[in-house]
Amino acid sequence: MRLMMNKLSIKNKGMSLVELMIAMLISLFLTAGLFTLFSMSSSNVTTTSQFNQLQENGRIALTLIERDISQLGFFADITGTELILNVNTVNSTTALTSDCVGEGANNATFPQLAPAHFRRLWGFEYTSTLRINCNSALTPDKSTDVIQIKRLIGPSVPAADLDSNAFYASVTANEIEFFDGDDTPPVKLNSRMWKYQHRIYYIETESGIPVLKRRSLNLSGGMKNEEQLVEGIQNIHFTYGFDNDGDSTPDAFLPAKDVTNFMWDNQGFQRLVAVKIYVLVRAVNIDRSYENDVTYSLGDKKVSGSVNPNKVSDADYKHYRRKVMSTTVVLENPVLIRN
Repeated sequence: MRLMMNKLSIKNKGMSLVELMIAMLISLFLTAGLFTLFSMSSSNVTTTSQFNQLQENGRIALTLIERDISQLGFFADITGTELILNVNTVNSTTALTSDCVGEGANNATFPQLAPAHFRRLWGFEYTSTLRINCNSALTPDKSTDVIQIKRLIGPSVPAADLDSNAFYASVTANEIEFFDGDDTPPVKLNSRMWKYQHRIYYIETESGIPVLKRRSLNLSGGMKNEEQLVEGIQNIHFTYGFDNDGDSTPDAFLPAKDVTNFMWDNQGFQRLVAVKIYVLVRAVNIDRSYENDVTYSLGDKKVSGSVNPNKVSDADYKHYRRKVMSTTVVLENPVLIRN
């Protein structure tokens, strides 16, 4: 009987203090491991999400700009011919309510009566002086590029389908006439009508987020129509490829500051045949666990990932992930390639 009670007493005995402490220690290690695993998993999700965001935003920005640049200089049947007002060009449009005029003697929305070529493409890097005059102020971020593009947009449009808030051009092989979309189209033998567009791409920061923006032409607003295209585009840079030997391939890519007036006006022996586009994409959301010490190369241009080039002090600047993306656009229209 006593033996049975001793056995029962042993069976009912609980954990000793040492055993309890060991069990608690093991539980703490397991809990710490689980929290570490969860934290790493959460950080990896954030990193992956931001890199996907960078890739997608950069791809969209490049696609939008590339689409316009690739068709630069397209003027339908008169493509390849210089547009000279009162010679082969007629401007029957009403005066613009707001225009953006870049540098050069003939760089407004429509060709001017001036002893200079009509600039279909022009660009500059905004440092301290804004080199484009817009009635509705253009306010790009400093140390970013601005590009101005003019072209016709296809396909051709029948008179019944004209947009009353757009500008159009009636084009033959010998003449082009610009007119308002709400006006009666000009009558020309063997002519076709095309929508005319003037666009400006630039970067502007709003509420701490850099945004790729675009000014586009229409009848009611002129050139004051602003579109927000892609968030997180911190910087944009263009280099212009010139052909020096007539083989239609670029021999050198130059930033806007090295392109002369003769080159912009297509007057020298060099011909603009390609444009390289670089975008520096920044994450929209800050990540304070990440510090960016990378220097990014946008062609000939360097941008720091740790020090804001436009501010003396910006503690948050280094806590954003960034990525450089680029593409080269070959210009298709011969006015930019040969006389």
